[in-house]
Amino acid sequence: MSERMVAYCGLACEECPAFVAKRTGDEALQQATAKRWSGPEFPVAPEEVYCDGCSVTDGDLFKHCSICAVRSCAELRGVGTCAECPDYGCDKLEKLFSIVGVEARATLERLREEAGRMPSA
Repeated sequence: MSERMVAYCGLACEECPAFVAKRTGDEALQQATAKRWSGPEFPVAPEEVYCDGCSVTDGDLFKHCSICAVRSCAELRGVGTCAECPDYGCDKLEKLFSIVGVEARATLERLREEAGRMPSA
């Protein structure tokens, strides 16, 4: 892949197990990821660990991506990533950062810096 594919929230798609599993057909990765991502209120089956990236319009999405508030908001606003949003740092994004970790935030901050946007206060 020549260009890095970044989800609306800043996650690197090519590092996501669901994206990798779709590209490679790695059933063991699907099974291990389903087990790791499952919880009592959010069960994940191995066949659901399969994704083309959250910004695709006609492809497979991991089931969380299909209900993700950040993804819905970004699509509605027509931004490539949340780094482009005038409301960057909103509650939806901050809540997701608390789940996915600091790498997604760092990616969006870098994109904002490259575009000449000031970090939010």
